[in-house]
Amino acid sequence: MERRSFIKNTATLSASFFIMKDLMAKPKGPIYGHHHMRYTLDNKWGQLNPLKNPVNDCHEMVQDKKGRIILLTNETKNNILIYNKSGKLLSSWGHDFPGAHGLTIANEGKQESLFITDTDKHQVFKTTLDGNILKTIDYPMETGLYKKKEEFVPTEVAVADNGDFYIADGYGLQYVFHYNADGKLQGYFGGRGKEVKHLDNAHGVCVDKRSGNPTLLVTDRTRNCFKRFDMNGNLLEVITLPGACICRAVIKNENLYAAVLRSPDLNKADSGFVTILDKNNKVISNIGGTVPVYSNGTLQPMAQELQILHNPHDVCIDDDENIYVAQWASGKVYPYKFTRV
Repeated sequence: MERRSFIKNTATLSASFFIMKDLMAKPKGPIYGHHHMRYTLDNKWGQLNPLKNPVNDCHEMVQDKKGRIILLTNETKNNILIYNKSGKLLSSWGHDFPGAHGLTIANEGKQESLFITDTDKHQVFKTTLDGNILKTIDYPMETGLYKKKEEFVPTEVAVADNGDFYIADGYGLQYVFHYNADGKLQGYFGGRGKEVKHLDNAHGVCVDKRSGNPTLLVTDRTRNCFKRFDMNGNLLEVITLPGACICRAVIKNENLYAAVLRSPDLNKADSGFVTILDKNNKVISNIGGTVPVYSNGTLQPMAQELQILHNPHDVCIDDDENIYVAQWASGKVYPYKFTRV
């Protein structure tokens, strides 16, 4: 009897263990996204006391080598908020960037630096991670393209491995300017026009090294696409994303992530989502958006399906492939975190 009771109790304990393990492994709350790229949402992740650490528009986010998540906002009480991955505020700085818009992190050996674009000041600033300004880039007067500095409204910077950097004038004349590491202008491409090589709302620029050879992915937001250029500005490819007014491309491992500010065009407020493309630049998941559908190899128009996001402006992907989302004109909300499941 004792042996029979022992076996029965052991079986009960084993079953309980596996039930508890299954319950612990089950994600809490709704799951968003498609196929193998699915996530749970924590919309309280980055929330702080707005009286002490306010935000206005949460524009862009990056992760540094220490794993910290760095947010840029155009709130001059604290332009930069630095979080750990759990959403705890570690530090803050910055009072001088009223038009803080683009945030890019550059790896320079043991050191890292930030590039901040300011659409109000019509300038780009290179800073240390704790806020010391290292370099200021003014409008490229030497090109003869600009009659006054106010026509230059930079939105994004991309940095190559050799230190060269590219500035997208996404709210200005729509050119992308190439500078060497010392800040000397090397050339430019794009600009307004009707040819495929031209740009309209060149909101973002990103270095894509997934193929082994670096190229530039430039946002053509009103035309719902990314345009791929070589590092000298020659057009190579158009990645069409119908219905998606995309912000910058963010590369993590083999995938491309992007915030979709609005859909199907810029006139429809609070209609954004996040899109994820695979190594072949095929959409595989939309967080808050419709299921990606291809017909005869052509991507069909996408749109917001669930309003879990309003006007997402950028995404940051951490080492665990979780996604942090910064939003523009969305009621001064702090960043959200989407945890991969």
